[in-house]
Amino acid sequence: MVGTARNGRVRHAFSVVNGGQDLGPSSAPASNAGSECDGIEFTREDVDALLNERPRRKDRFNLKEKCDTLTEYIKRLKLCIKWFQELEGSYLFEREKLQNSVEMSERQCNEMGILFKNKEEELNSIIAELRKSFASVQEKFTKEELDKMTAMESLTREREARLEIERSQNSLSDELGRVQRELSSANQKITSLNDMYKRLQDYIASLQQYNSKLHMDLSTVEEDLKRVEKEKASMVENLSMLRGQLSVSRQSQDDAIKQRDSLVNEVACLRMELQQVRDDRDRHQLQVQTLTAEYTKYKESTEKSCFDLDNLTSKKDELEERCLSQSNEIRTLKDQLLSAERKLQMSDLSTLETRVEYEGQKKLISELQTRLADAEFKLIDGEMLRKKLHNTILELKGNIRVFCRVRPLLADDGPSTEGKVISYPTAMDALGRGIDLVQTGQKNSFTFDKVFMPDASQEDVFEDISQLVQSALDGYKVCIFAYGQTGSGKTYTMMGNPGDPEEKGLIPRSLEQIFKTRQSLQPQGWKYEMQVSMLEIYNETIRDLLSPNRSSSDMLRTENGIGGKQYTIKHDANGNTHVSDLTIVDVRTAKEVSFLLERAAHSRLSVGKTQMNEQSSRSHFVFTLRISGVNESTEQQVQGVLNLIDLAGSERLSKSGSTGDRLKETQAINKSLSSLSDVIFALAKKEDHVPFRNSKLTYLLQPCLGGDSKTLMVVNISPEPSSAGESLCSLRFASRVNACDIGIPRRQTNMRLPDSRLSYG
Repeated sequence: MVGTARNGRVRHAFSVVNGGQDLGPSSAPASNAGSECDGIEFTREDVDALLNERPRRKDRFNLKEKCDTLTEYIKRLKLCIKWFQELEGSYLFEREKLQNSVEMSERQCNEMGILFKNKEEELNSIIAELRKSFASVQEKFTKEELDKMTAMESLTREREARLEIERSQNSLSDELGRVQRELSSANQKITSLNDMYKRLQDYIASLQQYNSKLHMDLSTVEEDLKRVEKEKASMVENLSMLRGQLSVSRQSQDDAIKQRDSLVNEVACLRMELQQVRDDRDRHQLQVQTLTAEYTKYKESTEKSCFDLDNLTSKKDELEERCLSQSNEIRTLKDQLLSAERKLQMSDLSTLETRVEYEGQKKLISELQTRLADAEFKLIDGEMLRKKLHNTILELKGNIRVFCRVRPLLADDGPSTEGKVISYPTAMDALGRGIDLVQTGQKNSFTFDKVFMPDASQEDVFEDISQLVQSALDGYKVCIFAYGQTGSGKTYTMMGNPGDPEEKGLIPRSLEQIFKTRQSLQPQGWKYEMQVSMLEIYNETIRDLLSPNRSSSDMLRTENGIGGKQYTIKHDANGNTHVSDLTIVDVRTAKEVSFLLERAAHSRLSVGKTQMNEQSSRSHFVFTLRISGVNESTEQQVQGVLNLIDLAGSERLSKSGSTGDRLKETQAINKSLSSLSDVIFALAKKEDHVPFRNSKLTYLLQPCLGGDSKTLMVVNISPEPSSAGESLCSLRFASRVNACDIGIPRRQTNMRLPDSRLSYG
């Protein structure tokens, strides 16, 4: 039985984990569990037999025997649950140990990963720097090698040029020596010619002197001749003697003239030779000047080549020194690279060791995660078994199940300075089932079958009630109704947001599941027929939302209390409820039901505005799905009913600010909800008289509250601090509803109803 926080029993999820070894359902529990359960052990066969056990009574009307049997059965169930809880405690302890070890391993693995990553980044940076320096050095070395090769090529060319210059210098030296020898021989010849010239000049001078002497002699002779001629007369006498002397003189003169002519010819020859010697001298002088100029030029080029050679030699020496220094630097860098490579190898070894250790840790974490997954799977299996046992106990007790849903804060709620008034306990016995509300400094704790936090989605809510909806197909009467103050999210929970498929409410999702399950059961021989009706209770008046002849004037007359079609509620002997003249529609697909829901939403005009909610439901909306199924192979028949109800919001007149018609609506809503509270109090106190007839709502819900129906109430809570009072009232009312005993649900099989009209189970 699920009660408030005063119930001290801890309810854990079932798990099968024991030191990393799997224990089957038939395995023995921990020693402490066995000691607390007086040594009693349960196997899965025992649990299944206990769940499938049905009381065998000889006398069906012996209530005392029935009560004793059920009491003994409940004791055994409690003992089994206690054994599971104690077994689960040990398993949870092992799970926590495994989780701690997994977390520790993950932290170590993360630390190793971070250390490995940092070391790897450091080594990568060192390697990158070394590679950059090596690349720069290699580039410098390549550049220096190119410069060295260029210098060597230029040096080779200079050496070849120098050798060529030396060869040309040697040839020039040879030619110069030859020219110098020729010049010396020419100089010697010139000297000899000069000597000869001097001798010839002396000879010519002597000849000139002789000639002058001859001229003088001739003049003397002419003078003598003149004197002789002058003396001719005087010397006629001596003519004969003088003629002899004259012939001798003429002969000597002719000889002298001949000698003079020969000397003149010889002088001319000597002059010609002298001119030739002078020409040869000039030519040799020109050759000497040319050779001297060439020698000077070659000497200058040789000096320049020597200077260039000296420069190249010094440059070669500098390059050799630079190459030597670069070789030393390259050798140093190679040594550094070798040391870096050794360090890299060491780091690779350490990285390999770290990686091996990391892989080991990862493998260990994987194994632990596998064991944890197995444990969680078994924990889920145990939780499902616990839920099944819990539902079985609730069905045996006949309690109304209660889910609590807290809506999130909305933008329209505005800021609040009072802080949060709703919290959720984290203890294992209340995790996911407990809720705490603080009002005026006092903490109020409640425990329900399930508590949905503000972040819970529509799918999360429906997942927990899907099995209850499935019971309608199995032949049970199912009733789910939403309760809460105005603006707490009841209509959103039941109907959702029609424009967003992710925000569909419980009613559309329930219909989708029912039609989908019907489709899957067809291969097993099941055929289902389904009927839908929808109504609302407004100001204690029933209104048919699917009536085809309904007009706006009829709705306004009904809304104003003016006469319209009157609907009456009747209960038969089988516990079925009928509403007279209510429109019942046969449906075959979920789309048809969605169309009818839209039609009912347009027909439902009882939606108004108050100070507490912009669009507040001013009536109770009741959706009913009647399910009739037949299995052609087994000829089994089932009759199920699914009632989904969206109650109007409870509110205080002082806060709603309602006036006029809205005031009457609020008073009617509060009256019907007050009647529902009176019914719940009477059921909780097990009074003989339960006032179901005090309102149309309680009279319509009589089979759900006091019959054999599976009933679930979803209490919706607003997280606003200003709504803490209404929320506390709703939680207290839900706690009383949770404690009500309405009887054991009964499956309706092997029966056909004579009336095809829909009933409210």
